[in-house]
Amino acid sequence: QQLCALLDARFPDRAPHADLITFVADRPGHDRRYAMDIGKIQRELGWAPRETLETGLAKTVDWYVAHSDWLTALAAEKGLEAWWAENYAERLSG
Repeated sequence: QQLCALLDARFPDRAPHADLITFVADRPGHDRRYAMDIGKIQRELGWAPRETLETGLAKTVDWYVAHSDWLTALAAEKGLEAWWAENYAERLSG
């Protein structure tokens, strides 16, 4: 939902992006929630993340928007479906 909101803000003429979400049946054993506790690394090493989820997602979206030529060139060179199959075939077949 956050990613869709970012895309809606950058491409309001294509909104709402949330309409593109397709829910699928959950696979057995799949985690319903992911959470990180960074307390130990903060205590022992003094490390803290530089980005929040929100700022990191925004920077990622901005990078892809600024480098859309990369994806366009990739699609033209190999065909996007071929690239998808090459890079995600194992996930799709499993």
